[in-house]
Amino acid sequence: MQTLADIDFATLTQQSFHPSPAAWEDQVFYFFLVDRFSDGKERDCLDNAGQPAAGGTTPRMTAADHDSILQGEASAAAWREAGARFTGGTLKGAASKIGYLKRLGVTALWVSPVFKQPPWTESYHGYGVQDFLDVEPRFGTREDLRNLVATAHAHGIYVILDIILNHAGPVFRYDADRYPGDAGMDPRWDGRPYRVCGWNDAGGQPNLPWGQPVADTDAAVWPRELQSADSFSGLGRINNWDWYPEFLQGDFFDLKDIRLGDGAIDQFHVSPALRTLTRVYQYWIAYADLDGFRVDTVKHMDPGATRFFTACIHEFAQSIGKEQFALIGEITGGRSYAFALREATGLDAALGIDDIPDKLEYLAKGQRDPAQYFDLFRNSFEIGKDTHTWFRNKVVTLYDDHDQVRKGNQKARFCAGGAEGLAAGALALNALTLGIPCIYYGSEQGFDGAGDNDRYIREAMFGGDFGAFRSRGRHCFDETHPLYGELARLLAVRRQTIALRRGRQYLRAISGNGVDFGEPCMIDGELRSVVAWSRLFNDREWLCAINTDPLHSRAAWVGLDFDLQQPGQRLVCLHASDPAQVGSEIVVDAPRPDWRAVWLDLPAASCAVYGPAA
Repeated sequence: MQTLADIDFATLTQQSFHPSPAAWEDQVFYFFLVDRFSDGKERDCLDNAGQPAAGGTTPRMTAADHDSILQGEASAAAWREAGARFTGGTLKGAASKIGYLKRLGVTALWVSPVFKQPPWTESYHGYGVQDFLDVEPRFGTREDLRNLVATAHAHGIYVILDIILNHAGPVFRYDADRYPGDAGMDPRWDGRPYRVCGWNDAGGQPNLPWGQPVADTDAAVWPRELQSADSFSGLGRINNWDWYPEFLQGDFFDLKDIRLGDGAIDQFHVSPALRTLTRVYQYWIAYADLDGFRVDTVKHMDPGATRFFTACIHEFAQSIGKEQFALIGEITGGRSYAFALREATGLDAALGIDDIPDKLEYLAKGQRDPAQYFDLFRNSFEIGKDTHTWFRNKVVTLYDDHDQVRKGNQKARFCAGGAEGLAAGALALNALTLGIPCIYYGSEQGFDGAGDNDRYIREAMFGGDFGAFRSRGRHCFDETHPLYGELARLLAVRRQTIALRRGRQYLRAISGNGVDFGEPCMIDGELRSVVAWSRLFNDREWLCAINTDPLHSRAAWVGLDFDLQQPGQRLVCLHASDPAQVGSEIVVDAPRPDWRAVWLDLPAASCAVYGPAA
């Protein structure tokens, strides 16, 4: 397909479509980059039916394979270079791992962009689109995408596709005339347009007349409706990422900013390019039977453009029976900004809020006071809300991701630097606190990538030339891994317990002597303590707790709701890092007359969940 006219919407929308979930906060997301997840060639693992996979050639990772590329500088350099290129993950490969994700407890996939990239680039991440109406051939075909979604649906898993409105790939080149840089003129934003040499041809050279229709589908930008000079801002790259209007008008590095329109949100003039892209993404909803979009770089779009797109997509989805089609916006920045933008534009949820991943990660590592994390969900002055409801279903929470903008130029997964022992606490905080939890691929296998480039936190889970743990040729789909097992058990309890998905949330005070209660806090710069919180739902209380001490067990009196608990009542263990503890009970006591509490003893770096005994 080359133009919108090639799409037969009447026929496309006559099929029956997969319905939306009743509540997105009941779901557990799993985010993967298509190029880095699976090539479908793994052996020594289970297929979608839970049987030994047949026909694969790549063996499973063992501890002996860790750091195997560090045998010499040439080997290490080849591994590093491989991480900057396409490594071989495919849509068919991803479809072959739906059973692995189902058994983990995942109920929704967040799939990185699958659209065609310029053939001369190595934009394996998918965010530099050249053809919005086609699938990147290194990932597979349109039919492969549709089959992935159908396979996920057959296993009870929804699919959220990552999409881009803000920019296209490097589809043209500036004729820069100012700001000398290291390699000639540097076309940075200053509010004035730059001349353009021409559309880039299939080899990445600006040899095609700018703003004129192009026939070669490997050149310029597609669909053809976007092949107008007016489709792009043409103002150079962003240099000051928080300077208005630079962060709205400028290019995202070498990715060319699409002119979506202009004007205030209530008088926004929609550009032809935005109308084209809106229709393109309506096509993908119907063609692939998608359940939602994660919208990239919303901060860099005019709010009026986001609101137009959101309204059109919601209406189209509802017209084909998808009543709760999810639109999740990547809104980097603080909570108040994210909240205001989400409310103004009609997005269903926000992702990328910068304080949540930081507080979650470093609380689990004992480097933040618990209140710093839990207050994110109750500071009504900050977000303009006086209940938990905004965070319950309007925020996607995670601690690892593919960008880690918050960490600047030094990226590191949670488990980097030997922190795997504390990962159970991070998984428990992510899964059992407010918000829609999202697991970044490999977290359940303890991936520990770190370095001065995004590639180091984008390891190839299937092995290849850029395997995890500084290896090559070994896959990591290990369902016997301790973290996989821990997370699967946690998510099973979450799935069975509505309070852990929708309940109100309270950080609990603790005491060593049963008399002096207070919220746990760092001492001399570290937190080595029981951290407990309650989820309350329909006048019943569930208690969740982690131990942030990596080496020693910790015990404390943990306060409970005074009105809901009476001395002698029992709480039963629903989950523990030591599965042998499941089913054991603790008894509510009154260590002092005005408190209700339980004595909780947690092994080092462990987590536990307790609920009302029958």
